[in-house]
Formats: sequence, C-alpha cells, structure tokens
Amino acid sequence: MSEDIVNVMRKPRIEKVVVNIGVGESGERLQKAQKVIEMVTGQKSKQTISKVTNRDFGIREGQPIGCIVTLRGETAIEFLKRAFTIRENRIASYSFDREGNLSFGIPDYTDFSGMKYDPEIGIFGMDISVSIQRPGKRVSRRRVMRRPIPMGHRMTRVEAMNFVKEMFNVEVID
Repeated sequence: MSEDIVNVMRKPRIEKVVVNIGVGESGERLQKAQKVIEMVTGQKSKQTISKVTNRDFGIREGQPIGCIVTLRGETAIEFLKRAFTIRENRIASYSFDREGNLSFGIPDYTDFSGMKYDPEIGIFGMDISVSIQRPGKRVSRRRVMRRPIPMGHRMTRVEAMNFVKEMFNVEVID
C-alpha cells in the first residue's frame, strides 16, 4: 500500500452557507431585503422571527425582523467564490471560530457582479456564515443512536483556515 491514500472521512467539506439580512423591523424594508437576498442568491428566502420583545428597538416577540437563505452543495460553493472576490480573497483570522466555522459580512449587495443600485431598494449588507465539517458529523445530531464526535475527528480552527486557503485561494490575515 502506498502512503498517498487519504482517508475520505477526514476530508473537510462545506456543509452549508447561510446568508442573512437583519432588518430589525417588518414591513416594506423587510420586503426589500427579501428581494435583495433572492436576487443575490437565486433562491427563495425565509423570514426570521424575533424571540424577545425589546421596547427600545420597537420589536415585539413573534414579529418578522429579517430574512435568511441556506445554500448547500455546488450553489453554496459558487456563491462563496463570488463573496470572496468581493472581499478581495482576504479573510481575517478572527472570522473563524474554534469549531472551524467561518463568518464574515458584505457591506453592500451591489458589490456582487451583475447587481446594480436601485434607488427604490436602497443599500443592504448581509452576513455570511459558512459551516465547514467532516463527513460523519451527522452522528452527533441524528435522532437515533446519537453519539459524540471524538476530538480527533472534529474540525479545528487551523484546519478550517487551511481548507479555505486551498479550496478558494483565500489569504487569511492575522
């Protein structure tokens, strides 16, 4: 046997990409944010609902306050390539958490190629969260025969940084 063989269960992969726009209020602004997120991702969005009442912000529990889209598979990878080009293929190291997930923001949707500023919509930024995992993570979340994942199989911050560097040719800045 050669030493070139790599265990396929150790290869990291992008589990999902979550794109979120938090508006803080329902109504016309939320509708515009949903339109923006659907234009950028090409998928139908879902409204996020507030969990608590905050009188200072004028938010009631159960009120829609944002929109979200979850991307998986090839569409997630293509979207990330476009998002990283907006960030000039540079990500700060503090964007990675200890489990290997990555989060960053895009200040304006018009930075995406093909998007033009519409005065009726306005300017909306978005948050992008990327879940990077190894195959087998489902064992810790499934309903039947749930088991903990051993420490040696969990993603680490450094492994996630190296994966993003290799896959997307992104520079991680300290």
